[in-house]
Amino acid sequence: MTGGGGGVDPYLRRWMLFVDGENFTFRAQDVARKNQIALGEGDFYTKDVLVWLPKVAATEAVIYSGARPRIQGHAIRSYYYTSAKGDEDKINDIRRRLWKLSFQPEVFKKTRQGQKAKGVDIVLARDMLTHAFFNNYDVAVLISGDGDYVPLVTEVKRLGKVVCVAFFEDSGLNPELRLSADAFADIGPSFRSHWQGFGK
Repeated sequence: MTGGGGGVDPYLRRWMLFVDGENFTFRAQDVARKNQIALGEGDFYTKDVLVWLPKVAATEAVIYSGARPRIQGHAIRSYYYTSAKGDEDKINDIRRRLWKLSFQPEVFKKTRQGQKAKGVDIVLARDMLTHAFFNNYDVAVLISGDGDYVPLVTEVKRLGKVVCVAFFEDSGLNPELRLSADAFADIGPSFRSHWQGFGK
């Protein structure tokens, strides 16, 4: 991760992961197309609903190697927020698959394909703020490129926490979100290497 001016306290340890799954999935699909990567439907991918790195547990710090706040090797908790169209069986299947990846799944039902569920943003913001307020983490890692999260990042920092944004540097990253965070990690190299090697 690379940061701005003054750096980050190197003694911070505990961290939580918050993934805007819809934003991440749509941008990951764009990156996969540009790099001719086949995202096979299965445990790690469902079109327009979820994507993750093959064979990587959600609590692992794999994405955040290199220069970064010195976080523990595993997150205290990892959340994944997304929505899907379908009946309760389909929604529950997505929840089960995310849980198997070590995520706390937050899956919302949407009425129209392609429409983002408002609950995703609201519940992510609630959880990130609540855990900060109760001092449940030192570092929040947010996977999203959405500029709507800039006020959230500002408030979490106001509570004395460090916020790291991880996203695709060259696809859908809002520059204000990047600059509002204490550190940034380009998720692109990890995403490409894990998916290009998957199934080989």
